[in-house]
Amino acid sequence: MKLALITDLHANREAVQEVLDHARAQGAGRYAFLGDYVGYGADPGWVLDTVMDFVSQGAIAVGGNHDSGVAKGPSPTMRPDARRVIEWTHSQLDDRQLAFLRGVPLSRTEGDMLFVHANAFAPAEWEYIQSRIEAVRSLHATPCHYTFCGHMHEPKLFHLSGTGKVGDFIPSPGVAIPVPAHRQWLVIPGSAGQPRDGNPAACYAMFDIEEQALTFHRVPYDHETAADKIRRAGLPPALADRLARGE
Repeated sequence: MKLALITDLHANREAVQEVLDHARAQGAGRYAFLGDYVGYGADPGWVLDTVMDFVSQGAIAVGGNHDSGVAKGPSPTMRPDARRVIEWTHSQLDDRQLAFLRGVPLSRTEGDMLFVHANAFAPAEWEYIQSRIEAVRSLHATPCHYTFCGHMHEPKLFHLSGTGKVGDFIPSPGVAIPVPAHRQWLVIPGSAGQPRDGNPAACYAMFDIEEQALTFHRVPYDHETAADKIRRAGLPPALADRLARGE
């Protein structure tokens, strides 16, 4: 079975729709959503309804820091633009959507797979995995051989051998990577709704469970329409401008 790994959707309807269409065409049999469904973008209601529909059909979902901010209020350390969008987003959602954000777990384990937004060592503290140091700390925090997480908006793959040797690399889109279970793997698919690696194309990854193979994908989408919606909603213009630059 192929499992589509989608994270950091950030209320970007245009990007999320293209990613879902692409994953379906690639033969996805199941979906895992790794958090941050809202924040930054102008279509939080549509994105949440879409994710909730997939969850009702058996998809996996965990919550992210922007989801928590909308459900419980922004944290004191949140940047002004993010705080402004969170307050606006809360006003756009109904009770059912807010209840989903309040109830979605921070992590979920299925078999040998861990799904979490930020990391395995402290999911509720939202620390980023920026280097091998944080990646190893996360891998040591779980017995699972496959950890899938978001939060970082750039695609990356880390691995840890049984002898403690760690490696990392930036994957090439469309190239299947063998990920045998005798190692531990930490997979960051990159952001579907707001990539930050200089490429505006949406990111996601596909895990072929039987073949133990992982493929990262980039999917172009109409970022101009997504940006125009942000401006028309009265949200910070910088959030619109960055979509075209992939940052």
